[in-house]
Amino acid sequence: MTTAAVIGSGPNGLAAALTMAAAGVSVTVYEADEVPGGGTRSSELTLPGLLHDECSSHHPFGPASAFAQEFALENHGLEWAFTEVEFAHPLDSGRGAALVRSVFETAKGLGGDAKRYRQVMGPVASRMPTISAEFLQSMIHVPKHPIHLAILGMRAALPAAAIAAMFETEEATALWAGVAAHTFGSFAQPLSSAIGTSLASAAHYYGWPVAVGGSGRIATAVLSALRDHGGAIEVGRRIDDVRELGSPDVLMFDTGPSETLRIAADLLPSHTQRILRRWQPGPAAFKLALAVDGGIPWEYEPATRAGTIHVSGSYKETAAAELATTKGAMPQRPYVLLGQQYLADPSRANGNLVPIDCYAHVPNGYSGDATEAILSQIERFAPGFKERVMAMTPRGTADIERLNPNFAGGDILTGNKDLLQLVLGPRSGLSAYRLGTKGIYQCSAATPPGPGAHGMCGYLAAKKALADL
Repeated sequence: MTTAAVIGSGPNGLAAALTMAAAGVSVTVYEADEVPGGGTRSSELTLPGLLHDECSSHHPFGPASAFAQEFALENHGLEWAFTEVEFAHPLDSGRGAALVRSVFETAKGLGGDAKRYRQVMGPVASRMPTISAEFLQSMIHVPKHPIHLAILGMRAALPAAAIAAMFETEEATALWAGVAAHTFGSFAQPLSSAIGTSLASAAHYYGWPVAVGGSGRIATAVLSALRDHGGAIEVGRRIDDVRELGSPDVLMFDTGPSETLRIAADLLPSHTQRILRRWQPGPAAFKLALAVDGGIPWEYEPATRAGTIHVSGSYKETAAAELATTKGAMPQRPYVLLGQQYLADPSRANGNLVPIDCYAHVPNGYSGDATEAILSQIERFAPGFKERVMAMTPRGTADIERLNPNFAGGDILTGNKDLLQLVLGPRSGLSAYRLGTKGIYQCSAATPPGPGAHGMCGYLAAKKALADL
């Protein structure tokens, strides 16, 4: 029987394992931690009864990906929930902008930029099923829907600053900046519009769902399906040398490039080792889990109904903060991404106490404490917020890397998303997943289509491995 070993149980490692197991391969997943899931884990980080997501929180492409559709994870207990407002961006003096499912309703809140917003986002959002099928795979492929892909490409290829220049109002530019900043990079670089355009359009078509019971339920559902197909997982099993695993027919790495190199260098050709060694990490995250009494008193009312809040002020402030982190400087007012998942999933709260998960963008390896900077940014748009905080648990870049070595220096995207790394990944040759030695593959978020708990990196890597077999 064909055998496979998967190192790492993040969403991509589990997706790869399930895809191969469903094809009749004997699969074992090896996870160094005692709890599987990687970036899809949830726990009580602050006070009893408050459930926090440890990394990923909202999953725009979770239920829409080819992987999720093929394996129907709802049959294994996964349930999605949504908020009334997908994401909001507060501004000073109680102003702001918000994105809801309807492109038309969203545009109405942008004043003089309403028509331009419909022109920029409408054509992509209305074609999301075919467009998402095109970009949720390796970017180097023969498209089935070339015209639809071109509609996305005309926007995605631009620097985020170029999209911002299409708008005139502070509300529209700020709303765009908040979603574009998910790239963790300078708004001046090519392709810096790709992630923002995709995420905003997905919010219009699919919404930004959360997993009921925490993001950990995603891992639980995939593991349930994996076991149904005969797959196995060993937790608390750190692999330091691939030779510990014998000689499986397929060896899959759901790890960052530096971890792959550490574990498998002896089996990889020299050119692959050079590629992995040159892989550049991106800016990092400083996470803060909060227990808040009564929720956050946002001055901008739609923010009280939004699952995600981008807390960074104007476009200029957001762009400046992102540029600073790419240059290794800690901004005084960082970009803060904040999740109010309890609005979609009240089971995460405990009475009037609610869990808030947020993180600031900081330089890679930042050794300082960003707690006060995060709290001050929120207080700026929600006066009285600080006095409602009952408990908090910070995690700096070193903590994040210690808990998950794939996140080098606190880089939760598994690599800088510049033009070459976003498009190519740490490839060896024509395949985005092969590592230059027969039977060995990379399947982490470093590979296309990139970060997000959609499982597509693992799914596509497994499909490639199966085709090679």
